[in-house]
Amino acid sequence: MAEFEGASPSAPKSRPIDLTTRRLRLTTPNPARCPTPTTKATSLAYLIFERPDLDLATKFLTDFGLRVVKKSEDQLYLRGTASSPFCYVVNRAPKARFVGLGLSVASVEDLRKLSALPGASGVENSDAPGGGRRVRLVDPAGFRVDAVAGQTPPETLPHRSPIKFNAPDDIIRVDKTQRPPPLPPEIVKLGHVLLEVPNYQAVSAWYTQNFGFIPSDICVLPDGSPAATFFRLDLGDIPADHHTLAMTIHFQAGFGHCAFEVVDADAVGMGQRVLQNRGWRHSWGVGRHILGSQIFDYWEDPFAAKHEHYCDGDVFTSKCPTEIHAVSREAMAQWGPPMPKSFTKPDFGLKSLAALVRNLYSVEDLTLKKLIALIKLVG
Repeated sequence: MAEFEGASPSAPKSRPIDLTTRRLRLTTPNPARCPTPTTKATSLAYLIFERPDLDLATKFLTDFGLRVVKKSEDQLYLRGTASSPFCYVVNRAPKARFVGLGLSVASVEDLRKLSALPGASGVENSDAPGGGRRVRLVDPAGFRVDAVAGQTPPETLPHRSPIKFNAPDDIIRVDKTQRPPPLPPEIVKLGHVLLEVPNYQAVSAWYTQNFGFIPSDICVLPDGSPAATFFRLDLGDIPADHHTLAMTIHFQAGFGHCAFEVVDADAVGMGQRVLQNRGWRHSWGVGRHILGSQIFDYWEDPFAAKHEHYCDGDVFTSKCPTEIHAVSREAMAQWGPPMPKSFTKPDFGLKSLAALVRNLYSVEDLTLKKLIALIKLVG
């Protein structure tokens, strides 16, 4: 079993993972915890997309399990069953793209602190469902980030309870059957988003220093530089999901995937059945991740954006130390089908190639050597 130099020597090694026998260390300043962040985000509030066809977007997202809150000719809001006004926004636009995300913070005072950052808006009223106040920012990768506070939470919506599981030594379901309904799975909440960024140091530092994100696990290249990091919220002694924000190094800024929690593995499996029957494109799954432990299944929306159903993820308090692992394809899942090469295959259109050349010359984090190493390890 490997011992990782990135872990705190005084903290218990509660999450052993036998991926490498070499001692690993992080050779860059970030990602790292910030002892005095500007604020501490309390949740991932929502994602913002642009799409040319709102009806087509609605069809996929409702088949996927989200519920429409509000829809107009040019805008769409959706939610899960949790007490959040919405978790997904679609604005009509000529081209499909990921715009950014919203992060909840505790108070308007936190918003005032964020409004003092370079390029931030003032504190403004939000006209989105749930109202509240908002500050608009742009992270170093160019993604829009809304900080929100004071939303009026709606009532939770009903969803089925997790199915009781009969284990050989623990029979708890007697004279009853398992019959989950053959319907889209009931999404409970937005779980996480993965961003692809070329300027890895600047972007990871921005989120840890301004929103208090904690690196849970860092996957490093052979030179010790980060290739992927899973960040969780700092909720103190309250358990937080293993990651709410994930980040991978890439030759251009882009959207990796978003993930939504469902109640159990049957919901993940039923989601696959329903989406398959309705003709949507499958990406990868069903399997169980190693880092985060989620049972997962990935699907593409009509605009090639990956959306994940998951259940049974790890949760940590702020005390749990950061751990460091060697990046590899084998580190992606404990069981299930191997991650297909198409899952990480980059777009090499003319616009993307131009971004590759531009960022190789202008972004210190990004080197041709790193990109080649990453392609060899997970490509």
